[in-house]
Amino acid sequence: MAAAAAAAAPSRKTETYTDTKRRDDVRGANIAAARAVADAVRTSLGPRGMDKMICSGDQAQEVIITNDGATILSRMALLQPAARMLAELSRSQDAAAGDGTTTVVVLAGSLLRRAQSLLSAGAHPTAAADALHRLATRAVEILHGMAIPIELSDRESLVKSASTALNSKVVSQYSTLLSPLAVDAALSVVDPAHPDLLDLRDIRIIKKLGGTVDDTELVTGLIFDKKASHAAGGPTRVENAKIAVIQFQISPPKTDIEQSVIVSDYAQMDRILREERNYILGMVKKIKAAGCNVLLIQKSILRDAVTDLSLHYLAKTLNCLPIANIEHFRTDKLGYADVVEEISVGEGKVVKITGIRDMGRTATVVVRGSNQLVIDEAERSLHDALCVIRCLVNKRFLIAGGGAPEIEMSMQLAAWAKELRGMESYCIKEFADALEVIPYTLAENAGLNPISIVTELRNRHARGEKNAGINVRKGQITNILEENVVQPLLVSTSAITLACECVRMILKIDDIVTVR
Repeated sequence: MAAAAAAAAPSRKTETYTDTKRRDDVRGANIAAARAVADAVRTSLGPRGMDKMICSGDQAQEVIITNDGATILSRMALLQPAARMLAELSRSQDAAAGDGTTTVVVLAGSLLRRAQSLLSAGAHPTAAADALHRLATRAVEILHGMAIPIELSDRESLVKSASTALNSKVVSQYSTLLSPLAVDAALSVVDPAHPDLLDLRDIRIIKKLGGTVDDTELVTGLIFDKKASHAAGGPTRVENAKIAVIQFQISPPKTDIEQSVIVSDYAQMDRILREERNYILGMVKKIKAAGCNVLLIQKSILRDAVTDLSLHYLAKTLNCLPIANIEHFRTDKLGYADVVEEISVGEGKVVKITGIRDMGRTATVVVRGSNQLVIDEAERSLHDALCVIRCLVNKRFLIAGGGAPEIEMSMQLAAWAKELRGMESYCIKEFADALEVIPYTLAENAGLNPISIVTELRNRHARGEKNAGINVRKGQITNILEENVVQPLLVSTSAITLACECVRMILKIDDIVTVR
């Protein structure tokens, strides 16, 4: 018996038991939370996707109606850390491409579902994460193989891609107006010296209540969402305008500290008023000497921008539209425009400057709508369309939409998985199948039979029709390029890369440590 015990001792030392239940529970909870977020926005995917009404719980009771994934997730009050990672994933896609914010989250949710089945089958999280990294690299190569190069001079292709982005929005019926408008606005601010850069901050969007989205217009010039100061009878329209932007106020100077001056004598009071009059008159004479007839005044919180007296002098001696004040006033600091006018837009008035000489590369879009919800959604949709054009400026390639790239990636990756060996082959096959969630969801949200549609789509791609996609309007599979459903290559490559990166990060988390 002693000999038997001695023989068994070495084997007991090598056989160790590791409790992995907590790690599995943490990983499972993270995957479940992230998938719940993906399922919440999944019904918003595609041209026939549903909209979400987001209501804030505070006193303001703010209401937003949208199907933009980034907007929905940014408004969600998410507590679970992994769920918040998917909200940040959507924000990253919005920053990188501007479109595909719902697609990237739905992709991540599907990849997590497949990862969970792999882990249940005994795959190690690191093996799954490494396979996902290789899959992302190969998927980007497949997408590049499907891409069609374009030039910025091809306005028609740019309008098609902007229309595809707008077709899934609340304001999709206005895509024929907003798409060309977005293209013209974006191309007007591209600098020929840096043709691959487009800064959307150069495009200003002004929202004005009243009218319909059809009244939205692109203004080649400037729009100030302010009324002109003409209380003293100044003009509301100035032609051949000479414009100055000033950062000081046309009003009497004030002390830097709070204090009061007590005047007990009428003569002293009269002297103060006379000094004020002379001070303002001296400023106005300097402005008139420079030939300025339009002032843009940067208002100060310390002093009034204008007083009634200064308005009187400006209106009578300059016949101008006062908006600001200045020091070191010289002719070479003036800007020139054909017309500066105050016009009524919706419920308010704006100042419009057109025919600007040597105009910089900026554009202004005035968005109109019958209510604030429509205006806000129109602005978000227009931003997405502008982001699509920015993607094409940065990377000048288009690919088909309608679920075509996802099915093509899925089939080519599944074929590649057969050439590999071991666990990696099994993992890549699973993750390749996960990409079919996009066409499946597009068909499901359009009220079609998703199983028959995806099966037919797979069959068409197997026959070499790599641009075959789901036409939700006709309810069938067609060559999606001929239907003008196209999107920037950058949107798809960014979505697959970011989704895989996020899922890899979630898979590698095996514990949550809370600290005080």
